[in-house]
Amino acid sequence: QLQASGGGLVQAGGSLRLSCAASGRSFSGYVMGWFRQAPGKEREWITTISRSGGSTYYADSVKGRFTVSRDNAKNTVYLQMNSLKPEDTAVYYCAAAISLVPGPQAATTMGYWGKGTLVTVSS
Repeated sequence: QLQASGGGLVQAGGSLRLSCAASGRSFSGYVMGWFRQAPGKEREWITTISRSGGSTYYADSVKGRFTVSRDNAKNTVYLQMNSLKPEDTAVYYCAAAISLVPGPQAATTMGYWGKGTLVTVSS
């Protein structure tokens, strides 16, 4: 089970850190990803992190502004979001997968999803 938290309202240029806590003992065996879905749009892949945290991949839209990390001892994955823009407004979801794709990861490859957390960036 995955539970995302940390969303909220922030002004453009601000920062937020999302967390996703996983229950169970096998967290380190999963690739973790973050996706987002803006109103009226399809779910969009943002980033993926490998099991060890040694490899990370980002969508061009967030590269250089967002940073994904994980703490396997705490069964938690994080998404640090800096320089937020109004177009980052969306519901953000964390997800887990067995296999890592070295690049954009399709939502269909993610086997487990958490409930989303809403991020609203005001201009």
